[in-house]
Amino acid sequence: MDMDIESSMSISPLTPTVKRSLADDVVDRLRDAIFHGSFKPGEALREEQLAAMLDVSRGPVREALVQLEREGLVLVRRHRGATVARLSRSDLEDVYTLRLALERLAIQRAARYATDQDFAAMEAVLTSFDVALSHGPSEKDVAELDVRFHDLIYLAARHQRLYDCWANLKSQIYIFLLSRNVVDPDFRAVTVKSHSDLLEAIRNDRGNTIRLRHVYILPARVASRQARFTPLL
Repeated sequence: MDMDIESSMSISPLTPTVKRSLADDVVDRLRDAIFHGSFKPGEALREEQLAAMLDVSRGPVREALVQLEREGLVLVRRHRGATVARLSRSDLEDVYTLRLALERLAIQRAARYATDQDFAAMEAVLTSFDVALSHGPSEKDVAELDVRFHDLIYLAARHQRLYDCWANLKSQIYIFLLSRNVVDPDFRAVTVKSHSDLLEAIRNDRGNTIRLRHVYILPARVASRQARFTPLL
């Protein structure tokens, strides 16, 4: 019985399309606004004002704020409303220690369940990394590619609850990734090569032995540069 289940999990990376609600669209738009600095850390997010700006009712906005609180981007306090969260060094430590634990499992499972389509998608992101770096990318460009690459690993792991945990972390991870210095001479060697090595480890079923070098290095570098994140404009 177990073998049948495992076999069915590795047949195809395709899943039925998911219907998106209005609240999902509002979440994406508010998240992007926070990422791009339209709302600053500590700034109030008033339901009525946001609903008017987005031309929706307050219901989807309320749902969106709950989701963004789950992702760590928004702080909701009873009788005081919602504000954009301030991410501290302590948050950085919490996020990356949890990420390290989750990613080990994701890599081990991806080494077992990833398909040729999964590997092709990961390779495409690495190619985009090279193209972007050759044209002097922004921190946002590289952060988006980085998160996309790891998102593919979690999808290849074929573990919905694991992916849900990652989904609730990746917005904060994206924000911390914006603090990297992409023009640093060793950025390509450390970041791009580590992702290439990670892909090869998964492909060759060495998920138990790979050292997540970029996951270890990033928190120390970010913490040394700033005590609190302010979104880049």
